[in-house]
Amino acid sequence: MAQRILIVEDDEMLLGMLVTLFDHYGYKVDQAITGSEAMRKVDTVPPDMILLDLGLPDEDGLTLIRKFRSRHEIPIIVSTAREGVEDRLSALEMGVDDFIVKPYDPRELVLRVRNVFARVKTVSTGGGEKKIIEASGLELDLFAHSVSTPTGTAYDLPPSEFRLLSALINSPNRVLSRDQLLDAITTDNDPPSERIIDVLISRLRKKLEETPAKPTKIITVPGFGYKLAS
Repeated sequence: MAQRILIVEDDEMLLGMLVTLFDHYGYKVDQAITGSEAMRKVDTVPPDMILLDLGLPDEDGLTLIRKFRSRHEIPIIVSTAREGVEDRLSALEMGVDDFIVKPYDPRELVLRVRNVFARVKTVSTGGGEKKIIEASGLELDLFAHSVSTPTGTAYDLPPSEFRLLSALINSPNRVLSRDQLLDAITTDNDPPSERIIDVLISRLRKKLEETPAKPTKIITVPGFGYKLAS
């Protein structure tokens, strides 16, 4: 069955291009040009993913994300012309799955959609549902704030460790600088020190190493930062 994407975009020319683009790649596409229309469609027929512009005529996209997240755990990719880091951090803190800044290459957007669909799945369990991100043999449970290793060992993670590992899992095999990782974990209560990253990486490595003989999955790239190896 084709996956359904809801595109929320008030630029009608861009909206038409995106509908044609994703239809070409075999997705079912719904569309909305306002936040209120998007909410009605999500509540009536929940899509498999939402592609959301932040600058809507009737409602700020960040407010709309909060409403979506209060009712659903649908993957969300934010698409916006805003370049400010605060909007990006706010969106990521609310649990969006990816963020792309306009203008972008349509091929990059399609790849990001595919990657999120590949990473994120919602599975039913005896106690309800779990939203899972998978990468490099790890499973990150976005509901429980826990990570499971390939051997089935599970760890509950403190908020900063969870946000840092989320950033790495969302960019497998991509080197993230300490500044990028600080952006991913920083809240108003966190001191802005790069030392925090090293401490959190050390804690995560101890949890993710399955045996002393195996190297950790988090690799240090000297002079650049860290990456999660496949």
